[in-house]
Amino acid sequence: MQGNHPINIEALLTHVPLFQGLAPDELGRIARGTREVHASKGEILFHKGDPCNGFHLLVYGQIKLAFTSSQGSEKVVEIISQGQSFGEAIMFMEKPYIVFAQALTDCLLLHVTKGVVFEELQRDHNLCRKMLAGMAMRLHQLMNDVESYSLHSGKQRIIGYLLREIPETDNEGLNIAVTLPTNKGVIASRLNLTQEHFSRILHELTDLGLIVVEGRKIHIPSVAKLRQHE
Repeated sequence: MQGNHPINIEALLTHVPLFQGLAPDELGRIARGTREVHASKGEILFHKGDPCNGFHLLVYGQIKLAFTSSQGSEKVVEIISQGQSFGEAIMFMEKPYIVFAQALTDCLLLHVTKGVVFEELQRDHNLCRKMLAGMAMRLHQLMNDVESYSLHSGKQRIIGYLLREIPETDNEGLNIAVTLPTNKGVIASRLNLTQEHFSRILHELTDLGLIVVEGRKIHIPSVAKLRQHE
């Protein structure tokens, strides 16, 4: 659904890492090819097979990218957080979406059209390098995910996930709290686990004294001890 109150798209674009450093006239050109998109919690942004006419930037909220099997089971590929973009690779390939996107919370997104991106890339090679770097980071994360699914136990995957969610400044701290960004079922799917297996491992880690679960908040008494079990 579209918002009733227009926003200053150009001002929002200045806060997007991808577009930082661009001149006002460059931002103005991109803004003219950008529209705001409001999505309510649970709303589908696009389905697998829909045409991709640009890429999205998430201003606030959370978006789930996922597949659905023919049996109806779901596999979460990625959880998009505030400030992240998605859809660039498919846009460049000029193919339909290979996943569906669903709002996990109420969201505000910017949709940047393919045409304005291609025009700006011809003018600005620095923007091209930034977009390539972003897609390379995604590919690197995907390779890490494949390695984790193939070689790591469920317990190792969950511990690794919790450690990645800890702010860098608190990496060796005591009594750290990590708040899960969404419900346990979505995170379990993201880690290629069933929700039952995910809950069972949380109980196991709790029994070992490595974590304390309080709803979506996970307390870690000692990061160093948790790391020893990774």
